[in-house]
Amino acid sequence: MKPRLRFAPSPTGYVHIGGLRTALYNFLYAKQQEGTYLLRIEDTDQTRLVEDAIEGIIKSLTWAGVTHDEGPMLNEINDGIVEKGDFGPYIQSNRLEIYKKHALELVESGHAYYCFCSKERLESVREKQKSEGATPKYDGHCKTLTTDEINAKLQAGEDHVIRLKLPVDRVIEFNDAIKGHVSVNTNDLDDQVLMKTDGFPTYHMAVVVDDHYMGITHVVRGDEWLISTPKHVYTYEAFGWDAPEFVHLPVILSHTKKKLSKREGSVAVEDFRQKGYLPEALINYIALVGWSPEDGQEIMSMADMIEKFSFERVSKSSGVFDLDKLNWMNNHYIKSADLDVLTGLCKPYLIESGFATEDNFDEKYTELKRIVEVLRERFDKLEDVKSYYTFFTRHDVELEDDEAREIIALDHVPEIMNLFIEKMMRVEKLDADAVKAILKEIQKETGYKGKNLFMPARVAITGQVHGPDIAIVTEILGKELTKERIEFCLANHCN
Repeated sequence: MKPRLRFAPSPTGYVHIGGLRTALYNFLYAKQQEGTYLLRIEDTDQTRLVEDAIEGIIKSLTWAGVTHDEGPMLNEINDGIVEKGDFGPYIQSNRLEIYKKHALELVESGHAYYCFCSKERLESVREKQKSEGATPKYDGHCKTLTTDEINAKLQAGEDHVIRLKLPVDRVIEFNDAIKGHVSVNTNDLDDQVLMKTDGFPTYHMAVVVDDHYMGITHVVRGDEWLISTPKHVYTYEAFGWDAPEFVHLPVILSHTKKKLSKREGSVAVEDFRQKGYLPEALINYIALVGWSPEDGQEIMSMADMIEKFSFERVSKSSGVFDLDKLNWMNNHYIKSADLDVLTGLCKPYLIESGFATEDNFDEKYTELKRIVEVLRERFDKLEDVKSYYTFFTRHDVELEDDEAREIIALDHVPEIMNLFIEKMMRVEKLDADAVKAILKEIQKETGYKGKNLFMPARVAITGQVHGPDIAIVTEILGKELTKERIEFCLANHCN
């Protein structure tokens, strides 16, 4: 049987970077094995739902290239949600009758029981256990209720939940692809709530039922769920179902070695998208936070990752999210991207910073494309183009540092820069080739070359010793603005 894997987020907000990696690993393995990857929405906690979160999840995953074969899809006609696949519904709130039916089956078979304990009693029990140094868990109070007592309470309409009835002092064992052999004694576990008072299942009920009926062969999720897996294994057994293979992924840590959280910076996929990270760069990087291919290759396309991926190469220890490494990788993809595509991606940032407007973007496209071309090697992310607006539009020149001040103060600078203005103004078309030709002429006429020629020209025009190709920068600035800048620099910064 070909494998079926799923990513099952809750619609409580954005797709977290850790969630994206989980989705990616599911996707890579499914595609490598010619299996199926599906999306399921786990919305049983109705108190935490965020409006339009399902649409946001689908859009973020689609942008990243982690596209599902089955599950909720965006309706291109009205931007609503439609479902694709034969194992739906894929949104848990539409499966309530399925969970209710199976919870009652567990009660009837003796594997679950009704619990009528109030919140106040449960809290009191927990506090007493804590004070005695015991692990807080349900004390089994309702496990001994008689059939008559249960029926009386149900007929009276008392609030209740349904709890899993774990056997006493039994070792539950399973194998995990990353953690290895796991065994837990039921005496150390809680009788987990399966159905809540509001008629919705808990995660522990819904995940088992859904994974069974959706034919999931591999459950790949964060290792925060490892502690709950013995209960899931027992629930499979109680139903008489085969359990899937389990793969629990280590968490992603921040640079401070704490669990990655919004308090320490961006963790939402949408945040990275808005800042101008390319999806292929983010996916490439996030794949390597906890996994590495056998050949050590770092720059990989999605096809490369599908070919090379294996759970055997996933680390047992947590990976660290290194923003500098992500920036390096994003810069690599930016430099490699098609220039027209890249310019289109830069459009919102070019408009936001003032390089263009929505109305004149097409008219100024050639110039804007040239700006992107000359700056692309300097971008960590596409929004960095915004910081160069002043660089290309200011009329004066502000010297960047002491090195720039030393260069512009050299005795020969006025001579070569006045020559530059004179020759530039005579050129019919000022482009990068014309600028290079002018600098060669000045070199022949004055004998100044190399650093003594190019660095003063760069400082006089931009105020910086290092920066983008000065010939292309001058082409973009044009004759008048370049002339104005050089004259300002000569008048205000030269001795």
